[in-house]
Amino acid sequence: MSYRFDKVRILVVEDNNPMLEICKTLHLTFGVGEVLAAKNGEEGFEIFRKENPDIVLADWMMHPTDGISLTRRIRNDSRSPNHYVPIILMTGFSEKKRVMQARDSGVTEFLVKPFTARDLYKRIAQIIERPRQFVRSEDFFGPDRRRKADAAYNGPYKRESDAKLAAAQKQRMREASLHLDTLRQKAGISKGSKIDMSGDDIDFS
Repeated sequence: MSYRFDKVRILVVEDNNPMLEICKTLHLTFGVGEVLAAKNGEEGFEIFRKENPDIVLADWMMHPTDGISLTRRIRNDSRSPNHYVPIILMTGFSEKKRVMQARDSGVTEFLVKPFTARDLYKRIAQIIERPRQFVRSEDFFGPDRRRKADAAYNGPYKRESDAKLAAAQKQRMREASLHLDTLRQKAGISKGSKIDMSGDDIDFS
């Protein structure tokens, strides 16, 4: 299924500059209308409070506030404008105990590095196609661990038919795709390669 993301606003929280830039550009190639950026969980929460984006993509390992702590603040802090926002957590950890820890913090989707553009798109599509109900207990608030499809979902992500808007959006996506090709070239990444900027920063100037 194809989606129109031009009305969607996504916050990317990542302390590695090349990875942040690539994630931002990937979202633009998907057709996302606006991509906000923060370099750690503390800054991310402040931007989240002010901008109230539709989706949050955050890295796990950040300082001074990591992705798990950011998730808990978004889910439980009284200053959070949306406790139910979908949160995708990026991490190099794939062990079951790490997945369980992320799930128990209230993360919606888990994205293991290295990943491809298709992997990221699938996580966003999963959020749209199979939204989770939320549950609250004494020590947990977050998405239900059992997935349930909502056939009545009619949010801002569904396909639209405005030809002018579609043409403008396609142009933006083409420009973002060209920019992504430049980033890939500078980072030594080929199309379809898994993305993981865990080493030294790359000069994108």
